[in-house]
Amino acid sequence: MSESDRFNTIAGWTLAAGIVIFGLRAVSNGYFGADKVHAPKEEAAAAGGGAAAVPIETLLASADPAKGEAVFKKCASCHTANQGGANGIGPNLYGVLGDSIAAGRGGFAFSDALKGKGGKWDFTSLNEWLTNPKGFAPGTKMSFAGLSDPVERANLMAWLNTQGSNLPLPAAPAAPAAGAAGAAGGTAAAAVVGDAAAGEKSFAKCKACHTANPGGANGIGPNLAGVYGDSVAQGRGGFAFSDALKAKGGKWDDASLDAWLTNPKAYAAGTKMTFAGISDPQERANIIAYLKTAK
Repeated sequence: MSESDRFNTIAGWTLAAGIVIFGLRAVSNGYFGADKVHAPKEEAAAAGGGAAAVPIETLLASADPAKGEAVFKKCASCHTANQGGANGIGPNLYGVLGDSIAAGRGGFAFSDALKGKGGKWDFTSLNEWLTNPKGFAPGTKMSFAGLSDPVERANLMAWLNTQGSNLPLPAAPAAPAAGAAGAAGGTAAAAVVGDAAAGEKSFAKCKACHTANPGGANGIGPNLAGVYGDSVAQGRGGFAFSDALKAKGGKWDDASLDAWLTNPKAYAAGTKMTFAGISDPQERANIIAYLKTAK
């Protein structure tokens, strides 16, 4: 091979190698560049998490104990919740809400980590525990990772509350004003203004059990004339309220009536009220506005 041919061969191989390297670089940039293009979207989703976190007290006001019983199936391999039920891998949970943390429970051998927490199981502490047991009590023997869905946790706690506890539900925080909701990203519903005339029409759903005229008779449910601002589960012509509702205390105001109308069984687990509730916040606001006029 002549020197000229040798030079041409080397030049050819060098050019081919350069093309290969360039091609690989393009492929590499395309692959990793594509990853970087999607990353901001993933980061935004992780940072935003969809809707802003709703306070657990708000979720408890509309929680469904029946759905909570279904959620408890995830716990049933380790726990029982019936009165007198045996301890298993985990303790029996009958009457757990309101009970001391890591005490009693038929002599169950709690971890030192949980014993060190002190206090009682209320809705706040139980929510933290159900969210992340190992975060709540590092060193716990509880192997369950937790329930990431706050609605599931609210439903589960609402059901557990019906199993020998019946604690009053915590008050839901007031909804922020429209400006505050906008500043927070518009995820919190602003207060809904009710229409009394529309509420009187919606009250037709309630007439099978209630009257609302002054001096009206009690029926399956109590007469509701003047109920706004009145004490919860008191008076009403001697109506026989459930113990669950009597235990609520306080007065019927916008917040308590809205929580009650949303889901009576969640508001007062064990209530005799069979009505499932009204999901539309505007309709609830209308009925409350009407009840304010029913004196």
